[in-house]
Amino acid sequence: MLDHVPTTARHHRAGPGPDSDPGPDLDHWVTPERSGPPRRRTRAAGRPAVRRGLTALVGAVLAVTCALPAAAAQTPTGRAHGDDHHTTQQAMDEVVAAGVPGMVARSSGARGTWAGHSGVADLHTGAPRQADERYRVGSITKTFIATVVLQLEGEGRLDLDDTVDHWLPGVVSGNGHDGTRIKLRQLLNHTSGIYSYTDDPEFMRLEFSTDFLQHRYDTWTPERIAALAMSHPPYFDPGAGWHYSDTNYVLAGMIIERVTGRPYAREVERRILRPLHLDATTLPGTSATMPQPSARAYSQLTGKLGGQGAPGSPVYDVTSFNPSPADAAGEAISTAGDLNKFYRALLSGRLLKPEQLTEMTTTVSISPGSPYSYGLGLMKQQTSCGALWGHSGSIQGSISHTRATAHGEHALSFNVNSDWLGSYDQIFEAEFCGK
Repeated sequence: MLDHVPTTARHHRAGPGPDSDPGPDLDHWVTPERSGPPRRRTRAAGRPAVRRGLTALVGAVLAVTCALPAAAAQTPTGRAHGDDHHTTQQAMDEVVAAGVPGMVARSSGARGTWAGHSGVADLHTGAPRQADERYRVGSITKTFIATVVLQLEGEGRLDLDDTVDHWLPGVVSGNGHDGTRIKLRQLLNHTSGIYSYTDDPEFMRLEFSTDFLQHRYDTWTPERIAALAMSHPPYFDPGAGWHYSDTNYVLAGMIIERVTGRPYAREVERRILRPLHLDATTLPGTSATMPQPSARAYSQLTGKLGGQGAPGSPVYDVTSFNPSPADAAGEAISTAGDLNKFYRALLSGRLLKPEQLTEMTTTVSISPGSPYSYGLGLMKQQTSCGALWGHSGSIQGSISHTRATAHGEHALSFNVNSDWLGSYDQIFEAEFCGK
C-alpha cells in the first residue's frame, strides 16, 4: 500500500519551503469560533461502510514549484474535447501491450467527455473493461482528506499551524517522534518526518506478499497503525526534508474525528460527496466487497507493492479484501467520472475558500530536478506543455491517476487493474499535450 512515488523521490532531506447533516453550502461559508480539542472519540474497528464516502491507503506522484497553479498561459489547456482522442487511446493500448491486464479512462471538460478502455477486466473470461467501473483509488483518497482539513481551517475550527499533539495528545511520541513539534501542515505535505507504517517489514509481509492471502480480511485500527509507526524512528526532524508517509494521513483522519466528533468518512461524505453528487464514490471501512460494475484486480504479491515478479511469476486475484489497513491514507473506491468531477470542482474553487486553496496549491520540492512537487494532499506535475494537478494511488491490484489543468477546465482519470508499476506519463502527454 505504498504510494506510487518515484523511488528516488520518497525521501528528500533538502529543507523544503514553506454542521448540519446535509453538509456545508459550497456557496456560503461560515466561520464559527474556534474551539479546543474535544474529548477524543475512537472509531470502532468494525466501522460499517459509509456510502458515497472514501477510504484508502496508497498512491502518489508529485510535482514542482512552490506556488499557486500557474497562469493559463503556462498550463496545458488540453486538446478539444470534440476530437477522437486517438493519441490517448493509442497510449493506453501501448501500456496494456507492455503487460498490464486492462485500463479504463475518462476525460472531462467544458466541451464534453470521452471514455476509453483497453485490455480486459477479467483474465479468465476476457471481458473488456467498462467506462463506469468502480475501482480502488488508493492515495487519491488523500486529496479528499486534505480538502476536509482545509475546510475545517476555513471554518476556524483548526489551524494548519496547530501541532499534532494539540489534537492527538501523546499519539505521536516515542523513538524520536514528537507531536509537539509537528504542525498539521507538515502532515499534509509530507514534511513531518513521521515514519510511514507501510514501510514496516512486517506490514509489508502481511499486506504485499503471498501472506496477504491469509490476512486479506484482517481489520486494522488507526490506533494500531499509529503505534506501529511510532515503533520506528522518524526519517528526519519536522520540516527538515520530504518523505511520503501514509501515517501522516491516518493521523489527519484521526484529527478530523477529534475536531468534528464524526468519523472522517462521514465528513468526506457530507462535505464533498453529497454536495457534488459523487454517487459512485464510497469509503468502504472494513467492507471487502467491491460495488458493481468493477473489474477483477490482480497482483503478483512480491512483498512490495508495485513489485514486478520475474517472467512467469504467478498472478493472484486480489479483488476482495478489507481496506482498513489503508484507512484515511487510501481506502477509497470511485470511478473516473467521479474523480474528474471532484478535482474540477476543487481546482475551480467550489470546495475551498481562496486562502485555503492557496495553501493547498503551495508546493514543496520532493527531489532536486523532479518534475513533481507536493502541496497539501495535491500533486503538481510538469509536462512538456505545462503543469498539471492531481494525485495518484496504488493499492493491492489497482493503480489510479487523476490530472487536471490549473483551474479544472480539463481533467483525465484512469485506472489499471493490477499493481505492478509502469510508466504512465505518456498518457498525460497524449491527453493534455497532444503527443
